[in-house]
Amino acid sequence: MSEGAAAAMAAGPAVEKAGRHRWVVVGLLFMATAINYVDRQMIGVLKPTLSDEFGWSERDYANIVFWFQVAYAIGYISFGKVVDAIGARLGYAVAIVIWTVSHMAHGLASGVTSFAAARFGLGIGESGNFPAGIRAVTDWFPQKERAFAIGLFNAGANVGAIITPLLVPALVLMFDWRAAFFITGLLGIAWLVAWLAIYRHPSEHKKVTPAELAWIQQDPADPAEPIGWSKLIGRRETWAYALGKFIIDPIWWFFLFWLPGYLFERYDLDLKTFGLPLAAIYLISDFGSIAGGWMSSQLIKSGRTPNVARKLTMLFWALCVIPIYFAQDIGNVWVAVLVIGLATAAHQAFSANLYTLPSDLFPRCAVGSVVGIGGTVGALGGMGMAVFTGYILDTTNSYSLLFSICASAYLVALLVVHLLTPRLKPVRIS
Repeated sequence: MSEGAAAAMAAGPAVEKAGRHRWVVVGLLFMATAINYVDRQMIGVLKPTLSDEFGWSERDYANIVFWFQVAYAIGYISFGKVVDAIGARLGYAVAIVIWTVSHMAHGLASGVTSFAAARFGLGIGESGNFPAGIRAVTDWFPQKERAFAIGLFNAGANVGAIITPLLVPALVLMFDWRAAFFITGLLGIAWLVAWLAIYRHPSEHKKVTPAELAWIQQDPADPAEPIGWSKLIGRRETWAYALGKFIIDPIWWFFLFWLPGYLFERYDLDLKTFGLPLAAIYLISDFGSIAGGWMSSQLIKSGRTPNVARKLTMLFWALCVIPIYFAQDIGNVWVAVLVIGLATAAHQAFSANLYTLPSDLFPRCAVGSVVGIGGTVGALGGMGMAVFTGYILDTTNSYSLLFSICASAYLVALLVVHLLTPRLKPVRIS
């Protein structure tokens, strides 16, 4: 047992109250994730405007989304390894520099090819957000708090998704769509300055008290030596996470990139009126991100094993997605907002628990790599979903099949996770 673990056990519950600086770190991760999603979602919010200006078909738009996801797949697995090698602080900094420059480059684009190139760069940079963020949480939190911490910073995705349809149309109406990309790019620059000034590993941070450090380090010590991909890729625990991502990530990409256009067309909205319903959907989903992490953390604190806590929580939220099957038949926009919002909330709650699996199952030195593998596999699923969505919408002009896929995906993902990790026990890698 580590010295930190022994101190935490001796001090008991009081240790948890001895320091709170780890929640400042969550705040930074929350803000980065919000900026990440502002930059990511802008193409979806501006889809009607850009499609009208450049004459894009659904397949043209799908191709632009596709190249973002190609880059995301490449970058995710690469950044997982980079973060394991150089740590969360520098890894996050590299990621946000790449994605901010690429985001602002959208303002110079003039067609499908140049937008696809800008999206490719954005995908490379943004792929570093979650490997670095989850590594930071793994470094700063004991196992019992990680799902809640991940849920909190993952809620930044929803805040970014709320801000985007409210802020971007206003910027477009005030200036134009090109200026909107340049102005929002300043957010990433400001965050980078704050991150480099504030973030350090907890063992090196002056504001972390010995008691808080003991609380953070209460879990058994991990092996110090690096663990290569060859030892991870053959583990069924790696594939429990990766295949879970493969199944649910495409659903989130669908929500993010096609939901604005769906609301725009289905309910005859325009640039001035579709922002509020879209923001409301992601406001509801913000609740799910926090509630999902809180639910499993409370179950663990009440004595349930991580296996039971994670899977019960995931089952509950998987069932909450099912009503989206009926979304296209709903004639009232605000009733549709509630149904779709429940589905996006359920995704975030489910995802917050899925994201904890690498830290539940693997030692810290392998978490970034496992997250990278899973993110890459998830992005591959997203690539397929983008091409499939463009084809379905161009040929049928109907979202019914797409919503039926959304409704069933989470139960299938949970089944896969359970079959591959029936007990959710930590992996021993020699």
